Amino acid sequence: MHCPFCRNPDSRVIDSRSIDDGAAIRRRRSCPECGKRFTTQENVLLMVAKRSGVTEPFSREKIIAGVRRACQGRPVDEDALAKLGQRVEEALRASGSAEIPSHEVGLAILGPLSELDEVAYLRFASVYRGFESLDDFAREIEILRQGGSSGEPAGSR
Repeated sequence: MHCPFCRNPDSRVIDSRSIDDGAAIRRRRSCPECGKRFTTQENVLLMVAKRSGVTEPFSREKIIAGVRRACQGRPVDEDALAKLGQRVEEALRASGSAEIPSHEVGLAILGPLSELDEVAYLRFASVYRGFESLDDFAREIEILRQGGSSGEPAGSR
């Protein structure tokens, strides 16, 4: 870590603390050259592997934006969307993997969304799972009535 004051390439860690429920570490550092102190923050990046093979950093904002579209016109407030985004991120981080396939991100959204709003869940699931007929909707509605989401693509049931 370079000192931001004198650009010395060395620094000494004085104190380290976990922040953001363990998702980041705050370190207080001291420069042995100029003696000034500064703070750094280290974040663990969660990467998403897309179907195309490209990887990109996980974005809670993208999750919320996608769910917001599914919830359009439904009685779902921004606070509920933020909580859903947090639940999805926590579930993905709990997997312990640094790289998550995009398919698993979608699956992690379905459970909390079915609890939040069933109509929004059907909208999201119909796009995510590629519903092709009314039968796909009817099967998913029956699963919801029985108390859960299936977690399977529409064509595999």
